[in-house]
Amino acid sequence: MNEFTKRAASRRYVLGGMGVLASAVAMPSVLRAQSPMIMKIGTPTINDNQHEWMRKFASLVEEGTKGAIKAELYPASQLGTAPRMIEGTQLGTIQVIAMPPEFLSGVDSRYEVLGAPGLFKDLEHTQRTMQHPEFNKAFLSIGDSKGLAGLGLFISAPMIVNCRTKLNSPADLAGKKIRVLGSAMQIEQMKRLKGTGIPMSLGEVLPALQQGTIDGILGSLPVITAFRYYDTAKYVLDTGHATITVYAAASKVWLDKLPKEHQTVVLNAGRQASEYIHKWTLDFIEAQRKVWMQNGGEIQSVSAADKEVLMKLLLPIGNEVASRRPAEKQLFDILMKTVAATA
Repeated sequence: MNEFTKRAASRRYVLGGMGVLASAVAMPSVLRAQSPMIMKIGTPTINDNQHEWMRKFASLVEEGTKGAIKAELYPASQLGTAPRMIEGTQLGTIQVIAMPPEFLSGVDSRYEVLGAPGLFKDLEHTQRTMQHPEFNKAFLSIGDSKGLAGLGLFISAPMIVNCRTKLNSPADLAGKKIRVLGSAMQIEQMKRLKGTGIPMSLGEVLPALQQGTIDGILGSLPVITAFRYYDTAKYVLDTGHATITVYAAASKVWLDKLPKEHQTVVLNAGRQASEYIHKWTLDFIEAQRKVWMQNGGEIQSVSAADKEVLMKLLLPIGNEVASRRPAEKQLFDILMKTVAATA
């Protein structure tokens, strides 16, 4: 081999080695580019319809994006208390949340309007109202300027009062300390009933009941059944004076960074999951009522006479609370128009 040939061969060897090295260096970048984007979804509860909504929504997004987005589910406040989850979603460290909208009343008071008592005839009426195009669009857009993109609304369950001691009528709530969501609508309800509403995160409720710090909780039967409150506070007064609803939202910071086609998948998945969960929820409510009774829990329904008195007492709260703020009153008026149209 002459000198020229030796140099050419040596050069090919060096260039070939550099090519292999470049490929090796580039490979992790390629793998990173192909890794799915993680979508963390959080909710305060577990093994209920909020948890089931998360499962359905996650599967729809993963399927719709062909695995480009991978969901991680965090029920039972694993991502923090409700205020921390809301804050994380606004910042983009959490991608999706699902919880009663009253938890967000500190972000915007309009989130509390669905908690107004005495508006709905039954759960089907609540569902029709929430899914009505005008109201649904108005409600889901509340968080647009606050880092939250509304994904869906759905029912949780009729409101009940769960207590350590037996309640025979709403009048028995006088003097009681009752956990409520941190909204004026729920706090005002307890004032009218001569009790004290105490805002508290869900993770603190059971220890507070066990210690006697609070007497009971304004909530829903499926949630207290999932957390086995029947061991501590077995008495339920089925008032049915309001409906607990659920609001799902995505981080707007996160959503806006997604490719347009993935944004569409996420928004459509929110709507589809919210439609799917309705029948599931109705069946679940009935099943949890049986579980509560089977585990020694008691359920007392209010009499027709007491229900009439209760409705007269609580019905004015919605308009009175909403009228304190023009934007909230505007949305409440849309809600009332929709309630009438869907009755």
